[in-house]
Amino acid sequence: MSPSGRRRRAVLPVIALITTALLVATGCSAAGDARSSVVVTTNILGDVTRAIVGDQAEVTVLMKPNADPHSFGISAQQAAEAERAGLIVYNGLGLEEGMLRTVRAAEDSGVPALPVGERVNPISYTSDEAAGRPDPHFWTDPGRVRDAVNTIAEQIIAHVAGVDAAVVRANADRYRGEVGALDATMSRRFAEIPPHRRKLVTNHHVFGYLARRFGFEVVGAVIPGGTTLASPSSSDLKSLADTVRAAGVPVIFADSSQPDRLARVLAEQAGLRVAVTPLFSESLSEPGQGAATYLEMMHANTEAIATGLTRP
Repeated sequence: MSPSGRRRRAVLPVIALITTALLVATGCSAAGDARSSVVVTTNILGDVTRAIVGDQAEVTVLMKPNADPHSFGISAQQAAEAERAGLIVYNGLGLEEGMLRTVRAAEDSGVPALPVGERVNPISYTSDEAAGRPDPHFWTDPGRVRDAVNTIAEQIIAHVAGVDAAVVRANADRYRGEVGALDATMSRRFAEIPPHRRKLVTNHHVFGYLARRFGFEVVGAVIPGGTTLASPSSSDLKSLADTVRAAGVPVIFADSSQPDRLARVLAEQAGLRVAVTPLFSESLSEPGQGAATYLEMMHANTEAIATGLTRP
């Protein structure tokens, strides 16, 4: 064999070793990068999580603004992203009815999943249609959101690669203070509503936590049960109309992401002059639409409820 041939044979194993080393390094780097992200199912929890994470990690929110958490869907690419995350944060308690398969697939891929609603002392529905089932709408009580902030922060620190624990905890402390200020504002504003007028009728049962925290009575909901996927019968509407008439409720609150046709039908059946007022109950809005963040959403709802229930 010529000297040049021997040199080529000697170089080939070296090239192979270098190539293998590069592939291994690249693979490890990709895996590390993938496990340094957070995926969140709902946009309300997404906003809260982003406030806690800050610039420490990438946060991907699956649910679009103005969507319905009970029925929204995602792409195959988003599902794959969830399976590569360092942590998946979801509401749980049956809220994301179309997302459970994605959450389970992520867990099967080794991704820790945090069901936030299960960690904040959840309550059960009290309506006949859903009595005994856990109520997932905990975010209407800012006190429980403050508890959720700590839980989310600690899970991020435990599972997301590359974050600075001190920064995450400082972000969480700052945001807890903002939620505490929201709680104080809501308490002050709702105290202006006479106790006998603190009665809520909504599109579906979503304000149980708010009612318990601030002393409201949930008279009823247009859509029975705790999900927007149900539909009311004519007897449901008649029964609720009778209840509205007896309670003298001046306003029905309809979710801003849902058509208010059913609420208006109920208002007509009640035979009373009942206003229909939109609330941002289960989804954030696009920027500039009144509820781009959790704090903005809750302030907007507080004003809408207080104004609606104090009108002549």
